[in-house]
Amino acid sequence: MRARDLAEPYPVVFTDDDAVTAAGLFAERRLPALLVLDADQRPYAIVPGSQLLRVVLPDYALENSARALAVDDSELERLAEKLEGLTVAQWLPGRRTLPTVVGPDTGVAQIAALMIRTHTPLVAVVESDGQETRTVGAITAARLMEHFLTQA
Repeated sequence: MRARDLAEPYPVVFTDDDAVTAAGLFAERRLPALLVLDADQRPYAIVPGSQLLRVVLPDYALENSARALAVDDSELERLAEKLEGLTVAQWLPGRRTLPTVVGPDTGVAQIAALMIRTHTPLVAVVESDGQETRTVGAITAARLMEHFLTQA
């Protein structure tokens, strides 16, 4: 089984899209991660949902659990207010990591190993013809788990 066999259509957003709209898509579709493409439709970032929440909490609450306990709900700003006027690229965590991508011929063991190493629930499947690279779909950890569970 190869990546092309497991890849499915996956909702994407672009770096210049409105961050509030992207957050809405993420929440409404209950996605494991946000797949962000650049203007040329190449993967720009794959950001797990846990990292998208970083903008909600004050920095001191991220340092340790005791400080997070001290944060009162009234101190938390509404996410929509914090994202207002931002593009997706501006919303993403400060240190962007390269997205997890595989080619269509990548095997399932390689895909699983990549997800494990990078702690990501999503990989983008891309094709390249030498001139252009395009995203053809994505594989979620749930889809990969389903594949492994149905193997005899």
